[in-house]
Amino acid sequence: MTAQSQLRLLPWTGPEGKPCFLDTDDREGFMSRLADHIEAEQLGMASELLGQALPILDDETADLEKLKLIAAQLAGALRDVLRVATSRGHRLPTPE
Repeated sequence: MTAQSQLRLLPWTGPEGKPCFLDTDDREGFMSRLADHIEAEQLGMASELLGQALPILDDETADLEKLKLIAAQLAGALRDVLRVATSRGHRLPTPE
């Protein structure tokens, strides 16, 4: 098995909310490509959500329920984006 620092953090969690990792050197394998695809979807959805959230947050007449909903959605998107950033950061080559 590969050392923990060499495992790829996947863009989803297990049934109990624990992180999932992939142990492979094959960046073109099925699971690697699936993870790449899901990461791209998560980043795209976060970008779209931000575009939708800004007008709501700028609206001084927005009701509390609408603000709570957008805050919850933004928090979920931020969690996903941080997981992608962490995963990609761990896969950067380390200088010798």
